[in-house]
Amino acid sequence: MMEITFSIKHQRMLDDLLKNCKVNLPTVNEELIKKAFQMSYETHKTDFRASGEPYFNHPYEVAMIVAREIPLDDISVISALLHDVVEDSDISLDFISKEFSSEVAEIVDGVTKIGGVFKGQEITQAENYRKLLLSMVKDVRVILVKFADRLHNMRTLEFVSPQKQRRIAKETLEIYAPFAHRFGLGILKWEMEDLAFKYLNKDAYEDIAKKIKSTRKERESFIAKFSKPIIEKLNEHNLKYEIGGRPKHLYSVYRKMIVQNRPFEDIYDLLAIRIILESDDPNECYYVLGIINQLYKPIADRFKDFISIPKKNNYQSIHTTVIGPDGKLIEVQIRTRKMHEIAERGVAAHWKYKEKTATSDKDIEDWVNWVRDIFENASKDEASKEILASFKLNLYQDEIYVFTPKGDLRRLPILSTPVDFAFEIHSNVGYHCIGAKVNGKIIPLDTVLHSGDQVEIITSKNQRPNKSWLQFVQTHKAKNNIRKFLNKEEEKLYDTGKEIWDKKIKKLKLSFSPDDLAKLARKLKFENTRQFYKAIAQNKLDLDDILNPKLEVDESKTPELQFEKFVNAARNTSGNVLVEGEQKGFAYIYAKCCNPLPGDQVIGYVTIGEGIKIHRKDCKNLISMLKTAENRLVPVTWPKTDGAFFVAGLSIRGEDMPGILKDISNSITTYQNTNIKSVNITTNDSLFRGTITVFVRDLDHLNKLIERLKRNRGIYTVERFDADTQ
Repeated sequence: MMEITFSIKHQRMLDDLLKNCKVNLPTVNEELIKKAFQMSYETHKTDFRASGEPYFNHPYEVAMIVAREIPLDDISVISALLHDVVEDSDISLDFISKEFSSEVAEIVDGVTKIGGVFKGQEITQAENYRKLLLSMVKDVRVILVKFADRLHNMRTLEFVSPQKQRRIAKETLEIYAPFAHRFGLGILKWEMEDLAFKYLNKDAYEDIAKKIKSTRKERESFIAKFSKPIIEKLNEHNLKYEIGGRPKHLYSVYRKMIVQNRPFEDIYDLLAIRIILESDDPNECYYVLGIINQLYKPIADRFKDFISIPKKNNYQSIHTTVIGPDGKLIEVQIRTRKMHEIAERGVAAHWKYKEKTATSDKDIEDWVNWVRDIFENASKDEASKEILASFKLNLYQDEIYVFTPKGDLRRLPILSTPVDFAFEIHSNVGYHCIGAKVNGKIIPLDTVLHSGDQVEIITSKNQRPNKSWLQFVQTHKAKNNIRKFLNKEEEKLYDTGKEIWDKKIKKLKLSFSPDDLAKLARKLKFENTRQFYKAIAQNKLDLDDILNPKLEVDESKTPELQFEKFVNAARNTSGNVLVEGEQKGFAYIYAKCCNPLPGDQVIGYVTIGEGIKIHRKDCKNLISMLKTAENRLVPVTWPKTDGAFFVAGLSIRGEDMPGILKDISNSITTYQNTNIKSVNITTNDSLFRGTITVFVRDLDHLNKLIERLKRNRGIYTVERFDADTQ
């Protein structure tokens, strides 16, 4: 490999970086780090930051944070050096992959994408942004490099405009600091919060900083007085430890003042010490707790055991508050060295330690356990390359987070499409969605979206959902709305078709029972009557052709008898009458005005266009028609009963009393298993009236039912009802 040379200044910078890498990392590929150092320097040597210093200082400082403050591996350091190279030059990810490795290229790409997510966006839902970051990242090292990048930006925030200061500080406080806390990076979290606090509420920051500074000597004196007997006891028991005051985090003090509504002077944990034991045995922590409780009186409700039950981010420590000299409260934290490093460096510390960690956060737990298992079964050298490179972070990989044009975030399942996004915005947007722009480009509606996409929906008032959408949408909301719309449209077609059908048969004075209609639908190759009605609404059927096919007749017959055959399955297949004379064999129907039954005296009346109508001889309509057309009568007779059933109507009146409907029903159904077709009852004051349609064999069957009904208590009148019973 060609020898790489630098100026004295940059050689010192490189030497310092390599020194930190060798101290903190399991293995170090010096040549690759030098190569990344040179590429980063060459790419950025003509660029300068807002502070006026060379831009190269930024990737260098980010790499130093990764090597010194959250040490992981040399791949992370190399990625930190190169994290802005692709975005700021013509160097491609493919080139990075060939010159270094696919892992470096993936980390650089991830860090670049995360940076792009926030450009020009106003943070409205911080938790969704945190999940968005996790959904975009597969390799945990992307997150850690991004943390280092953000931390250095915060340390140099004074050089940018006030507006940019506030935007970056808000992002840091609401997104990155809680994110660092989740990963257990306590040392990063505290610094990010304090720096963000400084720019978001400068007056409160300076006031608290001033008060902490002014009370420092007094506080240090008190802590020394408090610690002296503890130190003596720890030495007496030959324990190896480090003891000192706990750093005061200004934002934490401020939050406690707000949440607890207390003045600065009442925040008790300003007085705090931390005891870090060099032992690997967590039982020593409890031993030390016993020593402290013998020296000072503990406050019971201030005791927290995070060793037995760690926090979600794997934080472990004992916290206790005791009453110190002069009655002042002081907090004591007790932990082992490993616990302390994990508290400070979070997941990064798990690359160094292999201990088992219990946690209630399953996502982190699974990942940490996987890391632990690999380390327990691999040597340090093995863990430095192939194994470390394979660590993946699978949090929120089943979700994506996409932006509205205004920058609001929406969470969707993986594989979601613009249609899912449209319904997530509003059902009306979904119904009229005709297209979409993703990141400014028009794409098809079934295009799969990815985390970080900005989606703009194009609508048209003429657009309607169609069944094909159900093949690619993912969200429950989209599927439900599409099905609801399609069902509603189908219901409209059904209603329209039924209305057309009802008007047509009414015009032709025809009658169809539900069974008759079902038979007709099946004959016409429809699955059911709903499909039949839909076909009518869609003009797929000619009802005139179905209901009035031309009847072939003898040419010798008079023109008046050249009428159309009427199809009425109900009447033609149930209880046929015998038509006598020249009209024998022609189609006939039963008149709805009188609904004749076997046993009634009947007569046929020849109509023009509707065949022969069978009336009862005492039918008022028939008597009226005979005044002008007596010659149209045709003799008909009933044959011997064939077991067929006819629909008959009953008009009934009586007293409205409990159980009356049940009594009426029993009277009908218990006589020869008579079936009821419909019941229509209305009440007024204490009386009821109504109509009942039943299936009977003949007139005698009907009369027997009438007699049975009249015998019921509370029934006043029961009469045959001759109006249309259909």
